[in-house]
Amino acid sequence: MYSHEELAKLQAQSLKMQGFIRQQTYSPEMEKTLRRFSSWEVGELIFKVNQSTLRGRLAADPTLPQGVVEGEGRQHWYSLEEINELRRRLKVNRKSLMPHRPAGQRAVRAAIANFKGGAGKSTVALHFAHAAALDGYRVLCVDFDPQATLSHSMGLSDVTEDYTVWGIMARDLVRETERMNSAARGAESGATLPQRQLPSSITDMGLADLRVNDFIKPTSWPTIDIVPSCANAAFVEFASAQYRHINPEWSFFAAVSRYLDQIPDDAYDLIIFDCPPAIGYQSMNAVFAADMLYIPSGPGYWEYDSTTSFIGQLSEALEDLAQFSSFVPAGTVRLPKAFHDVRFLLTRFEPNNELHRAMQSAFGKVFGDRVTEHPIEMTRAVEQSGRFLSSVYEMDYRDMTRDTWRRARASFDRAYTEFQGHVIEVWQSMEDEA
Repeated sequence: MYSHEELAKLQAQSLKMQGFIRQQTYSPEMEKTLRRFSSWEVGELIFKVNQSTLRGRLAADPTLPQGVVEGEGRQHWYSLEEINELRRRLKVNRKSLMPHRPAGQRAVRAAIANFKGGAGKSTVALHFAHAAALDGYRVLCVDFDPQATLSHSMGLSDVTEDYTVWGIMARDLVRETERMNSAARGAESGATLPQRQLPSSITDMGLADLRVNDFIKPTSWPTIDIVPSCANAAFVEFASAQYRHINPEWSFFAAVSRYLDQIPDDAYDLIIFDCPPAIGYQSMNAVFAADMLYIPSGPGYWEYDSTTSFIGQLSEALEDLAQFSSFVPAGTVRLPKAFHDVRFLLTRFEPNNELHRAMQSAFGKVFGDRVTEHPIEMTRAVEQSGRFLSSVYEMDYRDMTRDTWRRARASFDRAYTEFQGHVIEVWQSMEDEA
């Protein structure tokens, strides 16, 4: 028989192995560190300029970051901070190297969602975040998934549930209940309106006093922060159901949206949500806060079937929120919920696989131009990135053949470039709406 005690023992054993894996994967200090990038990568893949042009500009201005020489080679290697300084100070053919970012707009929020496990949600979220950072954007990731794959891949593992999405939702419950009680006390009516009482088990946690930045943790990437998740946050679904019973008028689905509205508009350029493989309280917070919905799916029939079910259940769940139609949450999101853009992205795609090509055609016939043009292809480097909790962008091409690494990077580059184009279109849509 296996009770909760035996399961706890199994978890303790697994945590020991987790520590061993981290020692093998990360630095001796058990901290994930970001590698440097070669002048070849900076010129050809990041800035997309001729290497000789870049070398000439660096030689002409010694005040520009010059990088360091690693080993016995002559190649110069640059940190991301140095790359961003070059980006700010250099112009090529009178064009800025800074990425497109409309002034006065808040960050675009993109939810990577599908309730099919193994569809590649965390992989897509990780690679899009890293690609955007290399593109010069400031990124905030929000890990809604109790499996915490994205958090672990970003180098975070020692996270307590208070500082996850659960903490944000519990904090919102306390604050929203206090707001409702204050409004009831201030009502111009002879009748005494009922006060909503929260148990001390919630109010005494101190979550209401946490600041916005208390939930945001830095990563090894200097321009990427994350609201992490952890395995203990899995109970959020049970807790949220209890919270709704305590205060049925609490608009639980808008908790994270209200939290994000407290972040200054110019703090980040892009906010990426990694959603759990289910439709529940956490995922509903993600989709409600999102401006755009990216739905990754493998190229098999069962994955297509699961994606179809996901769309239907999500539609029904959003329709259910109509009961709150009289409530308009303060901030940037309104009811009824509508996305600025919805896209389908095929993952683990093999171009020479007839079944994969047939399913790609099926996706296209059903969803039309909502299917992204460039799927993410399955390569050996992609498999390795998943095994070592790193993106292709973090992997050093010197650790494998450059062609293998470059094929994998090219696939993610194409997918990200298409994603960036959709983000820019969403910004334009947001401007038009304003």
